[in-house]
Amino acid sequence: MKTIDNNFVNFDIIGDIHGHSNDLKKLLNALGYSNKKGYYQHPERKVLFIGDYIDRGINIIEVLDIVKKMVDNGEAIALMGNHEYNAICYNTLNANGDYLREHNPKNFNQHAVTMAAFMPVPNMYKMYIEWFKTLPLFYENDSFRAVHACWDNTYIDYLRTRLDENNCLTNSIIEESATEGTDLNKAVEVTLKGKEAKMPEGVTFIDKDRILRTEFRTKWWENPHKMTYSSISVHSVKGMPNTPFVVEDDNYYLETEVPVFFGHYWMEQKAGTRPHIQRENVCCVDFSVAKGDGILACYRYSGESKLNSTQLVFVK
Repeated sequence: MKTIDNNFVNFDIIGDIHGHSNDLKKLLNALGYSNKKGYYQHPERKVLFIGDYIDRGINIIEVLDIVKKMVDNGEAIALMGNHEYNAICYNTLNANGDYLREHNPKNFNQHAVTMAAFMPVPNMYKMYIEWFKTLPLFYENDSFRAVHACWDNTYIDYLRTRLDENNCLTNSIIEESATEGTDLNKAVEVTLKGKEAKMPEGVTFIDKDRILRTEFRTKWWENPHKMTYSSISVHSVKGMPNTPFVVEDDNYYLETEVPVFFGHYWMEQKAGTRPHIQRENVCCVDFSVAKGDGILACYRYSGESKLNSTQLVFVK
């Protein structure tokens, strides 16, 4: 497998794809990538995929084929998303012979489209589960950082001591990573699934998977001491009060740090408006392609220290 020079900065950073290969091909074509050699490439740029290639959309195998071929030929870096991590755990037994991710109705439904896609080719499914293990949990160079859900320096520093030299999970620690209560489990959960906080008393909501939630996703890039429950919530929640947020975690992504890119959060593009960054050094590239009105988005990064929303490119 060809690798990419760690000093390279001309990256097209693409958000969560979730089995939508047609959108991916349209986006790559719009960005100037060609597929003349059996894989997409650009004469001056590379792609950094932010994770979540599977589940939800039906063209999962084609998405994985495109992404893996680009990685294998040195045209892309692909990070692990929480859906790839969940798939690993769903197919891995612990020391007691139980699956690391329980085979309950909720977890089955989340992964059902992927399993159905691979039903005619079970050996290919096994191959991709093993390939998921080779995906880094985060990427950084001197210019920028990228992660699927949350860059918390405390957890990233801890992961550096536990992951291999490529920032990947090894077989020897996967079970520990899925064991609640371990430091590794907490670090992986936050990095791949983000930070959550408890709802104020009496407030709940039903999420996109029809699950009742008593916790909500928080903006880990904002100073929590300056936020209310409503303003620190990534998504609007009915009944969320504008009272001061009760801070349990002081860590947040400082304005002085290098730009960071992530996905995971199903940002919405309001009708008639362009997607936008969160801050000059913070950019989410997940704009809900798996929703009917969502888009597949990309940030065209070229080494700048201050990000700009005009660099976001997208296709419907």
